Amino acid sequence: MSYRQTLEFLLHDWLHADTLTQRTRYAEHSRETFDAVLDTCERIAREKYAPFNRLIDTEEPRTVTEADGSLRVVLPQATHEAQRAYAESGMLSAAQDYDIGGMQLPYLVEAAANSFFGLASISMGSGLLTVGNANLLMVHGTEKQKQVFALKEFSGQWSGTMCLSEPQAGSSLSDIVTKAIPDGDDHASDPLGPRYRLRGNKMWISAGEHELTENIVHLVLAKIPGPDGKTLPGVKGISLFIVPKKLVNADGELTGQRNDVALAGLNHKCGWRGTTNTLLNFGEGQFPVPGASGGYDGKGAGAVGYLVGQPGEGLRCMFHMMNEARIGIGMAATMLGMAGYQAALDYAKNRPQGRPITGAGKDASQPQVRIIEHADVKRMLLAQKAYCEGSLALQLYCARLVDEQRTGTPEVADEARLLLEVLTPIAKSWPSEWCLEANSLAIQVHGGYGYTRDFPVEQYWRDQRLNMIHEGTHGVQALDLLGRKVRMEGGRGLSLLAGRMNATIERAIQQPELAEHANALAQALQQVGAATKAAWATENPTEALANAVPYLQAFGHVVLAWMWLDLACTARADTVAADRRTGVLHATRYFFHYELTKIKPWLQVVAARDLTCATMPEAAF
Repeated sequence: MSYRQTLEFLLHDWLHADTLTQRTRYAEHSRETFDAVLDTCERIAREKYAPFNRLIDTEEPRTVTEADGSLRVVLPQATHEAQRAYAESGMLSAAQDYDIGGMQLPYLVEAAANSFFGLASISMGSGLLTVGNANLLMVHGTEKQKQVFALKEFSGQWSGTMCLSEPQAGSSLSDIVTKAIPDGDDHASDPLGPRYRLRGNKMWISAGEHELTENIVHLVLAKIPGPDGKTLPGVKGISLFIVPKKLVNADGELTGQRNDVALAGLNHKCGWRGTTNTLLNFGEGQFPVPGASGGYDGKGAGAVGYLVGQPGEGLRCMFHMMNEARIGIGMAATMLGMAGYQAALDYAKNRPQGRPITGAGKDASQPQVRIIEHADVKRMLLAQKAYCEGSLALQLYCARLVDEQRTGTPEVADEARLLLEVLTPIAKSWPSEWCLEANSLAIQVHGGYGYTRDFPVEQYWRDQRLNMIHEGTHGVQALDLLGRKVRMEGGRGLSLLAGRMNATIERAIQQPELAEHANALAQALQQVGAATKAAWATENPTEALANAVPYLQAFGHVVLAWMWLDLACTARADTVAADRRTGVLHATRYFFHYELTKIKPWLQVVAARDLTCATMPEAAF
C-alpha cells in the first residue's frame, strides 16, 4: 500500500483525527480540510523536493568570499524554490491562530502533512527550526518580540536557528563560555527587550547562514557576567537572547545595519548535506555595531542581542524548542527509514534473482523468481516495516498528545503533558537507532547495487546516521529517561503510560489471535518496572545510570510493541481493508517474535547495576 494510505489508516482509523473537529479550536475544520492540507503538502513534496534530493546531496552548500572579506553561502536554486513553495503553502504557521494568519490546524495533522517533506528530501528542510524558534518566542517572548520576530518567521519572510553548542561544549551546555554584557546604561529600556552585546563561538548551527530569507533570527544561549566580571558555573547562569543577523527597529523593519554575527566556516557532513551547517562567530568585530557602550572593544564589537525571559532562565526557555526539535528529529528518522523501506520494497518486487527452495532443492532449469519471494528478503522487509511504520505510529501518537495538551480538559491536558515527558526520549531516539537499521537493511535488500550511488538507499543511510546525534545523543536521551523522566512527580508519568498499555492489553487479550501478544507485552511491562526499581535500589546515580542506554533500548521496544498491539486491535475492524489488516497483523507478529524478545539481556544489566562498562580502566583499552 502507498504511504498516503498508511498515513490515513493511522490518522483516521487509529487516532480518529476527525474527532478533534468537535473542539472549539478546530471547529472550522473537517476531514475534507485535513485531506486538502495533506494533498497540498504531498504535491509540493513530490514536485519541489523529491526530484532534487540527489542534487542537494552532490551540490553541497559552498561559500564565496565577498569584497569585505565575509563569507556568503551558495545553495542550489532548487532549494530556494522549495523553501519558497513551502512558505507560500502556509505550513510555517499551520498551528497558529487565525488572527495572526495561521490555520489553527491540529498538530496531529500538521505533523502528518510535514512528513511528506521528510520522505521526499530530509535535508532540503521544511522549516523545523524556524517554526520551533517562533513557537518558543510565542511562549516566552514579549508581545513586541512576538510581533517583530515570531510573526516574520511564521510568514516565511525570516528564518530561525537555535545556537546552543560551542566547539568545546556540545551536550554539556553548562560549559558554554559565550558572554553577554549590557549594551549601555539604557540597555533595559529597548522596546525589543533588554539589549546586550554577545561574544563567543557557536558550532553545528543548522541553517546558520544562507540567503533563503531576508533575515535570520538566532536564538543564542550565553552567560551574563556578574559585577565581578565572572559568570556563574553550571546551567543556572545561562540566559537566552534573540540575535538577528540583520538589525531591525521596533517596528520590525530592517535598518540596513548588519549585526556582528559572522560565518566562520561550514561543517562538511556525512549526510544532511543539503542543510547548511555552520560555525558562527558572535561579537568578534567583523561587523561592528556603533552604540553608546562601544561593545567589547570601544569600536562596536559585540553582537546585539535581546534577552528572552529572565536572566538565568535561558535553558528552561530553550527546552521548549529543544523538546519540539527532538520529536521533529524522531519524525525525520522515521521518514528516512520509510523512504529506504519503500525503495527496498520496490526493488524486491522487480529484481529477479535465484530460485525457490523446494522439497527437491533448487531446479536450475526453472525461471528466476523475484527476490521478494525469498524468506530472508521478506524478513528484512518485515523488519523495515515494523521499525518504520511503528515509529510513524509513535510520532503521530505523540502529536495527538500535543493536541490533548492544548485543547483537552485540565485533567486530560496534564496527563498528556506527563506522557509526552516520558515518551519524548523514546520518540527521538528509538527511530534514530532502529530506522537506521532499516536503512541498512534497505541497502542489503539491494545487494551490491545498494552500496552504489546509482540507487538512493546509501544516501538515506548517510542522512540517517546524524539522527542518533542530532538534538541530544542516544546517551543523553537515555540519561534523561532513566535519570529523570521515569521518576518525575513520583513516577506518575510512568504509571500513566503503564495504564495506557494495560488498557491495550485488556482489549487485545479478548481476541484469540492477539492474546499471546497481549500476555507477552504484560510480562515485558512488568520487567521494565522491575528493572527501573532495581536500578535505583541503592539510590546511587553512578550505579543506576551505568546502563541507561540498554534501558532506553528495552523501554523503547516495549513502547513500540504497545504501538503495534494497539494497531493490531484497530486493524481487526471490518472497516479496514484486508491487505492492511494482514500487513498490520504480520508486522505485529514479527515485532513480538523477533524484537520484543531482545529486551531480557538489556534489562538484566540494568537490574544488576552491572558496572562492567563504568569501571573499565582507561589504560586497559
